[in-house]
Amino acid sequence: MDTPTATNIPDYSVSDLAGAIRRTLEGAFGRVRVRGEITEMKRYPSGHTYLSLKDADAKIEAVIWKTALRNIGTMPENGVEMIATGRISTYADRSKYQLVIERLEYAGEGALLAKIEALRKRLLDEGLFDEARKKPIPRLPAVIGVVTSEKGAVIQDIRTTIARRFPRRILLWPVMVQGQGAAEQIAAAIRGFDAIQPGGRVPRPDLVIVARGGGSLEDLMAFNEEIVVRAAAACSIPLISAVGHETDTTLIDFASDRRAPTPTAAAELAVPARAELAASIAQTGARLAQAAASLLNGARLRLLRAERGLPDVPARLAQSRQRLDDVGERLPRALAAALTARRQALAALRVPHPREGILARRASVQALSLRLAAAWGRGRDARAAAPAFARLSPAPVLALLRQKRAVLEGLSARLDSASYQSVLARGFALVRDADGHAVTAAARVAPGAALRLTFADGDVRATAEGAPARRKGPAPEQGSLL
Repeated sequence: MDTPTATNIPDYSVSDLAGAIRRTLEGAFGRVRVRGEITEMKRYPSGHTYLSLKDADAKIEAVIWKTALRNIGTMPENGVEMIATGRISTYADRSKYQLVIERLEYAGEGALLAKIEALRKRLLDEGLFDEARKKPIPRLPAVIGVVTSEKGAVIQDIRTTIARRFPRRILLWPVMVQGQGAAEQIAAAIRGFDAIQPGGRVPRPDLVIVARGGGSLEDLMAFNEEIVVRAAAACSIPLISAVGHETDTTLIDFASDRRAPTPTAAAELAVPARAELAASIAQTGARLAQAAASLLNGARLRLLRAERGLPDVPARLAQSRQRLDDVGERLPRALAAALTARRQALAALRVPHPREGILARRASVQALSLRLAAAWGRGRDARAAAPAFARLSPAPVLALLRQKRAVLEGLSARLDSASYQSVLARGFALVRDADGHAVTAAARVAPGAALRLTFADGDVRATAEGAPARRKGPAPEQGSLL
């Protein structure tokens, strides 16, 4: 049986060994600054950012924890050479070491880029780059101001492009575009164009172009100066920036109202192509003419439909005239028929004689008198039988009798005034036939008929002779007997 060989090499677990390596690396290096190109950068949903730093011969993995992003200084970008400051640590799960980055800055031109980035953040916080501040570019400016060098190809490209597309008046404000004092001249030119008053000897530009050709970061640094950026942001004239090539970006691009990748592109943005504008105007005119014709055709169609829906006025008038003639012809017959119907209705009515009402009231009064006398006798007998009633006075009863007698006399007077007897007393006579019916028309009396004439003081019998005479013209109204 084999026995284990004795040795003085200590035994480590995997965790112990990983911890020892980590402590050794962190103790030996502490904080380091590593220069390399950013690659394989990826941000995870957790907020942590993982990347690698490499040079020509090696590569080291790195991590930026989410809590360190606020103080990182400059955000990493793939393909950019940067200097990372942090500490060396290990990742035991995969047996590898990594750089925990705490701060980043640009390498090589890092100082200039850091300065530009810090200025950009400060101006961004002030609101100089807000989209709400940007002004629209005029469609067809009459005067275009250009801020650039009077030498070189930039101004020639702008002049040639504007002359080819749509000739406009150009005002050149020559400045240095690089070197000491260039930023001050550019800012003064922008403010100078903005200070020109309308209607003066020098025309005020409708648009300003700030242009320069390509170059290195140091060559373009004048357009990253704060004085230039603030002048561009404060300019009340719409401003186009065209600095460098398409890949170059300067701070004036953020403050301008429009950025052009090249000076030639800025001139193309400044004025439209005359041929394209003419074609657009012709197309718009054709569309307007077509729209107007469509509107007219639609209105004409609506009028035709409305015309078909209108009534035939002459036919309606003819019908109305015919209806009016018909009603005019029927109206006299309708009036005569209505009068006949009213006469028949009145003839059927029986008016009671006033004497009947008077006799009925007198009978009622006599009955009340008899009842009163009987009641008075009973009361008198009762008072005679009871000495206590001897002191009672008949005055209330006599007053009631006088009141009732006065009411009766008033009613009798009203009946007498409404009675035909008072009419007879004024010289009228009541004519009745043999049956006692009142005769109201001469046409109803036959020759030889027996009549009874009632006067105020009595009746007289008479006999009708001959036919009644026909009355010419309208019959006079008969006076009422009542």
